[in-house]
Amino acid sequence: MIRNWSRTARRTVGAARKLVPARPPGGRAAPVTYTLITLCCLLFLVSAAAGLNPLYGTGEEQLAAQRAHFRRWGVIPAELFEDSPGSALTPATALFVHGSWVHLLGNMLFLYVFGAMTEQRMGRLQFTLFYLGCGYLALLGYAGANAHSQESLVGASGAISAILGAFLFLFPRARVTSLLPFLFFLPLRFPAWLVLPFWAALQWMAAGRAGDGPGVAYLAHLVGFGLGFVFAWARFGRTTRVGGVPVTAPEGENQP
Repeated sequence: MIRNWSRTARRTVGAARKLVPARPPGGRAAPVTYTLITLCCLLFLVSAAAGLNPLYGTGEEQLAAQRAHFRRWGVIPAELFEDSPGSALTPATALFVHGSWVHLLGNMLFLYVFGAMTEQRMGRLQFTLFYLGCGYLALLGYAGANAHSQESLVGASGAISAILGAFLFLFPRARVTSLLPFLFFLPLRFPAWLVLPFWAALQWMAAGRAGDGPGVAYLAHLVGFGLGFVFAWARFGRTTRVGGVPVTAPEGENQP
């Protein structure tokens, strides 16, 4: 998820979920996807947010270091549209910053599951530009709608939501195995055209209830999802879409 820096992990489902990642067609590698996952994980481990580096201290000292870290590299909507080149770069840097272990692992899980096939379909360079561009615009859209907010916004969910939108267009008949909390986490297989719009609908309903304080930036999810779908439609609309590929992903509250 994209989270403001002070949101805790209490809203994330605590049940363990076993996932089988999607594999690109032909079993070929997806180097950009795996590089993004590695980079996000490494940057998190060396940051104050991980809580592993003794140089950041403990207790209040560590919390202060975390706040400073998020304000430096995250998006602060109230400052984004000022005449500051540094602020204009924060929607790009925020894509590689995560607020907690749960935040990081949830985002990387979705990137791992859906990113490989999308990268294989788009190609490495196009996928890289797509990921960065849609992620930037998703954060920019959220900031524009909450221009007075002083909360730091971090996370890769805008970009990952764009991947979900593109995946929906490119692989609408792919079978997505979902673990639904209200059905006792039974693994059920549904086509992407059913699961991913349902996920987007959940984001829409949550965005309508969300404020501009610390929390999940559902609007950024919706912007990213829409951008991803529109890009895939504009770029691949005249080509044959791929369907019927098995994909496993979680559904419920543990979303990007």
